Amino acid sequence: MRQRSLTEWLAFQEQCHPSAIDLGLARVATVYQRLQQSILPQQSPVVVTIAGTNGKGSSLALLEATLMAAGYAVGSYTSPHLLRYNERIRINAKEVSDAQLCTAFTAIEAVRGEISLTYFEWGTLAALYLFALQPLPIWLLEVGLGGRLDAVNIVTADVALITAIDIDHVAWLGSDRETIGREKAGIMRPGGYAVCSDLQPPQSIADFAAATGCQLHTMPDDYDYGVSETGEGWWFSHQGARYQLPWPALTGSWQLANSAGVFMVLLLLRQRLPTTTANWAAGLQQMQLPGRFTWLKQQPAVIVDVAHNPQAARSLAENLQRLPCRGQRVALFALLQDKDSAGVVAPLVSLFDAWRVVSTQGERGLAATLLAEVVTTSGGHQVRAASEPLSQLLPALLENLTEDDQLIVFGTFQLVAAVMELFYESRA
Repeated sequence: MRQRSLTEWLAFQEQCHPSAIDLGLARVATVYQRLQQSILPQQSPVVVTIAGTNGKGSSLALLEATLMAAGYAVGSYTSPHLLRYNERIRINAKEVSDAQLCTAFTAIEAVRGEISLTYFEWGTLAALYLFALQPLPIWLLEVGLGGRLDAVNIVTADVALITAIDIDHVAWLGSDRETIGREKAGIMRPGGYAVCSDLQPPQSIADFAAATGCQLHTMPDDYDYGVSETGEGWWFSHQGARYQLPWPALTGSWQLANSAGVFMVLLLLRQRLPTTTANWAAGLQQMQLPGRFTWLKQQPAVIVDVAHNPQAARSLAENLQRLPCRGQRVALFALLQDKDSAGVVAPLVSLFDAWRVVSTQGERGLAATLLAEVVTTSGGHQVRAASEPLSQLLPALLENLTEDDQLIVFGTFQLVAAVMELFYESRA
């Protein structure tokens, strides 16, 4: 019988479960148990699970780069992807192949029986399957949504890392930071270790740690960071020791908090996976994360950023305030309907001379006209809802820019990915 291609598998998975998001561990845990019993070799890797609203991807990227600099083989699972599904599962920073993914999906299909899985659950099981077939001493697992009921949480974390918490995914996680923090804290384990890199973490995280007997490390009580007195680099400190480090490859002052959290995780793992300050410095300089204030062009400047909630928008605004613009700064913007549109626009509205708003597709899609109304009401200048396809809009925008202008593309992964694809196609 002909084997499905990756495209066919992904199309099948999109229709496999009645809803795209269906939080809960029972289905995916049962299938994973069947995989372990019938196929997978027994392994005892170190597992770091990463939850949070913002900073998960950059924290995982730094962990991956630092551990590889120390000579360890690393399995990394992230989501969503930008250009290729394969980006979600990496072994030693290399995307797994279509063939590997199809093999994993075939193995899952063979044991799932009557259980239907969501698209994300298929991917999570595929990552765990492919990691288990390799001699990997450490797995880095990024939570997709929340924490407590996310598919990734079927694996027990040796260290749980919780990054910055903001209000997002309200329909599933709650409408305030305390409730959301409690959901994120669900990745902690009794007797385990946890690190929180949020500078003002919700009290619910500390309460959950205390209730479960998990040893939680927060700033500034357990570790801290700051900019070096000379302004050349920064420092991380723990238990009286201060480590001098270079600036992260990713821009933004919040990356220091993310990085400090990562190094606290690595200190907690030092008995099993020792790393040095030189490894940390190499990780900071080598980490990569496409779509986070990524430059696609210099003159005129074209920058993409997947900022899609208020906290991420404030971070983007901070970056833009540091970036001089001698000409016009134009926003190319899209969001999903379940996002806090006004909250995203508010910190950015004064930084743009013009806005071009595009629609998003799918069941969570938001019409450009509705989003443009939010931008206009918030005080945006020269706001226009685009009706033409992006393949026509983007070239037209670029043609009208001078060398001193800037085009900032932000919002959904969907928009950022589409713009990146158009750029890469034009250079091919």
